[in-house]
Amino acid sequence: MATTALEKHESPGELPGPGTAPGPGTAAGTAPPGKLDRHLLAVALVVVLGMAMTGLDMTAVNVSLNRLSSDFSTSLATVQWVATAYTLALAAVIPVSAWAIGRFGTQRVFMASVVLFLGGSVLCGMAWSIESLIAFRVLQGLGGGMIMPVGMTIMTRHAGERMPQVMAIVGIPMQLAPMAGPLVGGWLVDAVSWRWIFYLNVPLAFVALALAARVLGPDEPSPTRPLDVKGLLLLSPGLSALIFGLTTGAHHGDFADVSASLPTAAGALLVVAFVAHALRAEHPLIDLRLLRERAVATSATTLALFMCGFFGMMLLAPMYYQMVRGESATATGLLLVPSGLGTVVTMPLGARLIGRVGPRRILLTGLSLAVVGLSAFAVLVGTGASYWALGAALFVTGGGMGMTMMPTMASAMQTLRPEAVPTASTLLNIVQQVGASAGTALISLVLANALAGREAADAPGAFQAGYAVGIALLVLALVPASRVARAMATGPQAPVVHEG
Repeated sequence: MATTALEKHESPGELPGPGTAPGPGTAAGTAPPGKLDRHLLAVALVVVLGMAMTGLDMTAVNVSLNRLSSDFSTSLATVQWVATAYTLALAAVIPVSAWAIGRFGTQRVFMASVVLFLGGSVLCGMAWSIESLIAFRVLQGLGGGMIMPVGMTIMTRHAGERMPQVMAIVGIPMQLAPMAGPLVGGWLVDAVSWRWIFYLNVPLAFVALALAARVLGPDEPSPTRPLDVKGLLLLSPGLSALIFGLTTGAHHGDFADVSASLPTAAGALLVVAFVAHALRAEHPLIDLRLLRERAVATSATTLALFMCGFFGMMLLAPMYYQMVRGESATATGLLLVPSGLGTVVTMPLGARLIGRVGPRRILLTGLSLAVVGLSAFAVLVGTGASYWALGAALFVTGGGMGMTMMPTMASAMQTLRPEAVPTASTLLNIVQQVGASAGTALISLVLANALAGREAADAPGAFQAGYAVGIALLVLALVPASRVARAMATGPQAPVVHEG
C-alpha cells in the first residue's frame, strides 16, 4: 500500500528490504533533502538495469542487419522488420502502462515486463528463420515498452524532492546505453555471433528481477478505473500505424508513396479519434485532462520539440562519418563517443546545481549548449575539419542533452499527485516515441531531398540542411522550456510514497 515516507530506519549493514522506506526526520526520509539513502539507490539500480537493457538492445540490433540478411538469405527490406517490429510493439503497449500499474501494482508490472523481455531475448537468440526472429522481436517489444513508464513511476514515487538527483543517476546509463549499443553490437557480430546481442540481456534481466523482488516489495494495486477498451483500440493501433508510416517514409525518402502516406494518415486519424474520446470519457486510457497542469503541458511540449530535433539529428553524424568521411561502422561508433562523455559530465552536475540556481537555468543552459554544439558541428562538416574539432562539438552537444532531457521529465513528474504519476509517465513516453520518430522522418526527408542530384563533393551541404531543421526545432524548444522551469519551481510537491 502506498504510504508516506515515515517509517523505520534500516539497520546498519542491512540490505534495504521490500517496501523499506526512509525513516523520520525529513520529508524525504532518513537522508536530508538532496541526499540519497541506500534504499533509494537500490531502487534506482533496479530501474537503471531495466532501462539500460532495453536501450542497449534497441541500437545494438541495428548494426546486425547486414549480417542477418546474409545469414537468413533474405533482403535488407525484409530484415528491416527486425527493428521495425520491435518499435511498433513498443508503441502499442506503452498506452496501457498507466492502467496496468493501477490494476496490478508497479512491482508486478515491472517484473512481468522484464520477464517478457527476457523471454523474447532468449527466443530471438534461438531464432531459426527471419520470420521467427521478427515474431520474437514483437514479444521483446511488448515487454520493453512498459519498462520505461513503469520505471519512471517507481522512481517518482520513491524519490520525492530528490527526483533531480535520482534522475541524474538513472539518466546517465539511459543515455549511454543506446550510444554504446552500436559498439557492443558490432563487436559481438564480428567476434562471436549476432545471437549474443540478445543473449547479453539474460544476465542483466536476472539481476534486475532478483533486485526488484528484494528492494521494491509487493505493492497494493489500486484499480480505481476500468480498462478503457475503446481508447486502447484507438490509441495502440493508431500509434503503431503512425510510427510505421513515419519510419517507412524516412527509409524511402518519400512520404508521397502509399506505403508511407496511408499508415501515417490512418494512424493520425486514430490518434485524433482517441483524443476526442479521451476528453469525453469518464475513465480514459490516458487522461489528457492532465495537460491542463502547466508543468505537464510545458514539459510535454519541450520534450516533443527536443526529441524531434535532437533525435532526428542523431542519424546525421553517423551517416556523415560513413558517407562523407568513409569510416567503418566500428570507427563511427568510436567517433560518437564524445557525445556520451558530454552527457556523463553534465547530467550529475545539472542535478547538483538545480537546488542552487533553479531548474530554469539548468534547462535553458542545456538546450543552449545543444544548439551551440550542433551548430558548430553543422558548420564544421562543410570545412573538412579535424576529428578533434568534430569531437569537441559533439561533446558540447552531449553536454546539452545531459542538462535537458531528464530535468524536463522530472519537472513534470515531481509536481504531480501520486495517483497522476503513472498517467503522466505514460504520456511523456508516448511523446518521446512519436517525437523521435517524427524527427527522424522529417530530417531523413530533408537529407534525402538535399542529397538528390548532388555530387559527392557537395554532400556536406545536404547534411547542413538537415542540421538546420533540427537546430530550428531546438531553438523553438527554448520557449516552453522557460515555462517548464517556472512550473517546477512553484508547483505543489508530490509526497514520497513507497510500495510495501
